[in-house]
Amino acid sequence: MDIDQTIRQMARDARQAAGVIGCSATDQKNQALMNMADLLAQQAETIVQENHKDLKRAGEAGLSRAMVDRLTVTGKTIAAMAGGLREVAAYPDPVGTMGATRVRPNGLRVSKMRIPLGVIGIIYESRPNVTIDAAGLCLKSGNAVILRGGSEALYSNRALAVIIGQALKSVGLPVQAAQVVPTEDRAAINALLVQDALVDLIIPRGGEGLIRFVAENSRIPVLKHYKGVCHVFVDQSADLQMAEDICYNAKVQRPGVCNAMETLLVHEQVAQDFLPAMARRYDAADVQLRGCPKTCAILSDIPPATDADWPEEYLDLILAVKVVADMDDAMAHIARYGSNHTEAIVTSDYRRAHRFVRDVDASVVLVNASTRFNDGGQLGLGAEMGISTSKLHAFGPMGLHELTTQKFVVLGDGQVRE
Repeated sequence: MDIDQTIRQMARDARQAAGVIGCSATDQKNQALMNMADLLAQQAETIVQENHKDLKRAGEAGLSRAMVDRLTVTGKTIAAMAGGLREVAAYPDPVGTMGATRVRPNGLRVSKMRIPLGVIGIIYESRPNVTIDAAGLCLKSGNAVILRGGSEALYSNRALAVIIGQALKSVGLPVQAAQVVPTEDRAAINALLVQDALVDLIIPRGGEGLIRFVAENSRIPVLKHYKGVCHVFVDQSADLQMAEDICYNAKVQRPGVCNAMETLLVHEQVAQDFLPAMARRYDAADVQLRGCPKTCAILSDIPPATDADWPEEYLDLILAVKVVADMDDAMAHIARYGSNHTEAIVTSDYRRAHRFVRDVDASVVLVNASTRFNDGGQLGLGAEMGISTSKLHAFGPMGLHELTTQKFVVLGDGQVRE
């Protein structure tokens, strides 16, 4: 079959499998997840070996440091994937749960039942862990999934696909419930995006270019996350040692991910005390700073920021720094340049913290904590499907509940409409 036929057949198979997995017992789904976790541990050496093939190709292709970081699979990565699966297995099954019941004047009892979305297509770059995370979350939430990973992770994803299939088969669930697109050809993406009769939702994960391409070419609803331009605002009342630790972690701990800080905003009343010490810590970590005129007046050895720096997602050890007049100035900057992803304030003033949380438009807003906590695992969701900066129908990290919807259930005893 050609690529169009292959993808359409995969979509048909997924639709059929969705009917089975959507009605599967919780214990059966949980056992598949636990088996998948065990298989990951048992086949860890094989997975790492296959990943090394991808890393070799990545080096030859000159992929960026951020892409290589996301592509790399280690024993720690595999343990985290397995742990995420076990955590998802331990979570309550959302499928079939009922909401509050309202009784209408005519006696009808109206409530809502949580149900799977159906068939989900995931299109992603690097990140072989997405293959496992997505399969696990879709399995537990009763959805079938079609996984189209990037060509840079070809060998890793093939190895993981075998494990997913083995886990599903081991409990009698259809292996078509989680399929990995077998070709590197980008035409497979185009073919998947027009399967609106069979696929219910598309979730892209990767660079801004990929996500815009998917959003512009899909006939299927898309949950988008264009980029993560995340800010930390150090308020005038901040504990400066706490602020240093938070700002260091937000930029340095893992700079190549979407919840890393890209712009630091500092209240002018503490900038003179805060910035020199912060700059020394960043310098020791090889972070390149770019500053506004007020920042450069304090840190005379850094280059000035340009207009292009403020909306930039560096995904690297580069940080834009701006001294702001007050919190209104900080929030105005975030409103103009932020990407609705993650925003944080460091402050000891409850009222300002409350206002920041209320007024800043982002999927996660933090007080006195690093932006790096915008993550499904860190927020208690287990594995996550990704972080949505769309507001329909999910906003922020997407866990089990975000992969389901609700239908009305109406119970009567013979009522007819007048």
